[in-house]
Amino acid sequence: MTTVRNYNKEFADSNNVKYAYGFDYDVMHPYMIKSFKPFFNKGSLLELGSFKGDFTRRFLPYFDDITCVEASDVAIEEARKNLADKVTFVNSLFEKVNLPKRYDNIVLTHVLEHLDDPVQVLKRINDEWLADNGRFFLVCPNANAPSRQIAVKMGLISHNSAVTPAEAEHGHRCTYTLDTLERDAVAAGLKVVHRSGIFFKALANFQWDQLLQTDIISKEYLEGCYKLGQQYPDLCSSIFLMCERGGK
Repeated sequence: MTTVRNYNKEFADSNNVKYAYGFDYDVMHPYMIKSFKPFFNKGSLLELGSFKGDFTRRFLPYFDDITCVEASDVAIEEARKNLADKVTFVNSLFEKVNLPKRYDNIVLTHVLEHLDDPVQVLKRINDEWLADNGRFFLVCPNANAPSRQIAVKMGLISHNSAVTPAEAEHGHRCTYTLDTLERDAVAAGLKVVHRSGIFFKALANFQWDQLLQTDIISKEYLEGCYKLGQQYPDLCSSIFLMCERGGK
């Protein structure tokens, strides 16, 4: 029996646990763009999972043709208000949506871990939506982030790749490592071209939100964490694969 999911409820903050933190918006989003930018293709962009459009807005300087697919009707209405006619929005599930063309760039960030059948969606990306010379940008939270490993040692989480009750409430189905993320990408037929991590992270999101309100963290420190993440991708907040279409 398949459980009917309430995507609007999954996106809501609850029990003092936020769906998204200031750290996500103010630190991770800019550094994701910085990581992606060297690989951008000219042309169109498909963002799968746009939430309220905060990350979408960061693509506007780079692309004139942006389409977003989002499961939550509440989130997509807010995104429409914020971005008006600059973006084409489609309120649908990835598993059911019909898109009119292939795209030169596809972005899926902090979404794959929410999917009931991630390989099925990755396969649709490879087989149906990614242009022959397109680039696919895949980012997921990292099970091996030091902040998470510390939580395991503290007894707050049973093991690195566990799905916590709070994560499950927000729709998480798994927690990826670099090897399991690449496993699913390859199983879907994608060709992994680049592997990396985004931002070395030893503190939890709520701790970062508190620090970012002070003068303790400088821009230089943030840049240092980003650069260190390139050296130690398995110790990053998020893991990143850039893929191209396989089986062409």
